[in-house]
Amino acid sequence: MILVDMHTHSTYSADGESPLADMVGAARSLGLKYFGTAEHFDFDYTALGLRYEDGSLPHTDAAGYFSAARALQGRNGGGFEYLAGCEFGYTDDAAACERYVAVVAEYSPDFIVNSVHTCDGADSWYASYFNGRDKQSAYSSYLKRVKRSLSAPYDYDIVAHIGYVSRNAPYPDPKLRYAEFKDLYDDILSEIIARGKILEVNSSSRGAGSSFLPDADVLAAYRALGGRKVCFASDAHSVGRIALNGAEAAALLKSLGFEYLTVPCRGRHIEVEI
Repeated sequence: MILVDMHTHSTYSADGESPLADMVGAARSLGLKYFGTAEHFDFDYTALGLRYEDGSLPHTDAAGYFSAARALQGRNGGGFEYLAGCEFGYTDDAAACERYVAVVAEYSPDFIVNSVHTCDGADSWYASYFNGRDKQSAYSSYLKRVKRSLSAPYDYDIVAHIGYVSRNAPYPDPKLRYAEFKDLYDDILSEIIARGKILEVNSSSRGAGSSFLPDADVLAAYRALGGRKVCFASDAHSVGRIALNGAEAAALLKSLGFEYLTVPCRGRHIEVEI
């Protein structure tokens, strides 16, 4: 069993399927010690003029989300703590970054997940990102974007789902391997360590050809470089996926020598034994 799941979404995110209260209630029932929602703030989409798959524009009811989340936090206790966070889609657009900074200033999220979804003008989940590109080009461009994201002008806590680009990639072998991009990966992992950030182990790998994002090869390299801060994320968008494959992630991390998960909580890093 795993006791932490720090990156999930409710219907306050455009692609969420379960109401926030249901997500928190389910997490408590599962026996989690720390549970976090990180609702999407997709100002990277806004900067690029992108729309969601259903044609809608990015939208997040920040005031409604944080009001509801703070009320639910009033029920924390009994060995369970719910944390209200944000997932910021990284962009180097200055105006979009200012909007992220403003969200932090106004709502003081308990933690921030920093993610790379968009690269070279497209969301790398969609086929348009891969048009005319081989695997080496598509993946190296994405990893360079991840490296740039580490210099984001907001004080994020978690570096999310490295390998996102492989989730829906059209290649016969979509796995993003450490050995094939060693120099880029070493730069990224070393900077995560130097900045004191937390590397996310995301179990929503979908069609990536791996069990987790990032997978065991990257996690082993991270530890060899001195990285110790890891956190589990199911990336659940519904109650039925909370903590999905958490036990398997815990077993993998233990086998690689990790002893605890790191939970970000209002500027503190809390260690939870695996």
